[in-house]
Amino acid sequence: MSDVLDIGGAAKAFDPLWTEILDVGRAGTGGYRRYAWSDPDLTLREWFRGCAAARSMEVEEDRNGNLWAWWLPRGWVGDPKGAFVTGSHLDSVPDGGAFDGPLGIVSAFTAVDLLRVRGVEPAVPIAVVAFSDEEGARFGVACIGSQLSTGVLDPGRALGLRDIDGITLAEALTRAGRNPAQLGPDPALADRVGVFVELHIEQGRALDLVDHPLALASSIWPHGRWEFDFTGEANHAGATRLVDRRDPMLAFAAAVHTARTEAAALQAVATFGKVLVSPNGTNAIPSRVRAWLDARAADQPTLEALVARITALAHDHTRAEGTALTVTPESITPIVEFPDGPRNRLARALSHLGELPVIPTAAGHDAGILSEIVPTAMLFVRNPTGVSHSPAEHAESIDCHRGAAALADVMTAWVTQSST
Repeated sequence: MSDVLDIGGAAKAFDPLWTEILDVGRAGTGGYRRYAWSDPDLTLREWFRGCAAARSMEVEEDRNGNLWAWWLPRGWVGDPKGAFVTGSHLDSVPDGGAFDGPLGIVSAFTAVDLLRVRGVEPAVPIAVVAFSDEEGARFGVACIGSQLSTGVLDPGRALGLRDIDGITLAEALTRAGRNPAQLGPDPALADRVGVFVELHIEQGRALDLVDHPLALASSIWPHGRWEFDFTGEANHAGATRLVDRRDPMLAFAAAVHTARTEAAALQAVATFGKVLVSPNGTNAIPSRVRAWLDARAADQPTLEALVARITALAHDHTRAEGTALTVTPESITPIVEFPDGPRNRLARALSHLGELPVIPTAAGHDAGILSEIVPTAMLFVRNPTGVSHSPAEHAESIDCHRGAAALADVMTAWVTQSST
């Protein structure tokens, strides 16, 4: 691709913002622990407010904890309507990388800076948004902020979600000075947002393999989380004969292998990545193993077949060991096909870069949740190793600058031209 982007301007705006947040929530592993409504998350929220204030953008925290920074056209009267909205999230998975989420926020403020330097006067409102609890690392359900705003997630269920320490979302919100009773759908969302464009690091190696720094999204695979609760009988690890044991760990271990085998057979993915063991003693046979399955596939029938097969075989394993199993869906997100209209407008705005790759992703995003309510699109930035949800997650500085500059070009075209 030819480099006709404002790389220098993007670097000048992007790099100081990026440096400001690099140490927030960083753990000894080198990764980040920016869980929703934790101290690092609250620190980043204040940083967001500071970024908005420095740009004379009005900040709104909506009823679900999502942050909006507004740039209204000169002379605009009344509530924002038909806005160009961009952004992402600030929270992380346990020991996650620096780029997943914050790259989209920093790039959004960078794009605003570039438009100001260019002297652009927007004809429609512009907003930078940070959605709350996208990763679901603390309370187990992903995209809580956007799911609440679109009415996908019931507020009562959300408030009852608990973290590993037994703290409910309602309690966490109260401790953070928020009012849990306010949670619920945002009736103005469809009117306020004309389009939501989310810039995100690619979580995979598609761009690296074709040697391209940027891509547009075609779709998001259907995916979900299921809790597998294996129960047995605690006993002494040394004094209990093997034939007398009711060990739920055996069925769980078999289920882990089953998930990998069945996913491979269906060209899908399935992962048991979170496990809680009781009583969790070295010399004790477990009484309970709680494990969470993350499963994803290219289409809904394949996903359903995959989870059904894993569940059925897990029940077979538990019966063979004299243990029991309960499987509970936590969240299920159907396939998202991003609409052609917004993606084509992005492609036209970036036509000076040549033809951009259009790729699907197996990772969930707030853009996918909002797609049921408002037009959405995604712009991916190359990840040279494909590693994500890890301290090793990486994007080259030049590609980050390209992404932010490209977002500015899209923003300029969108807010200064008609939809035709």
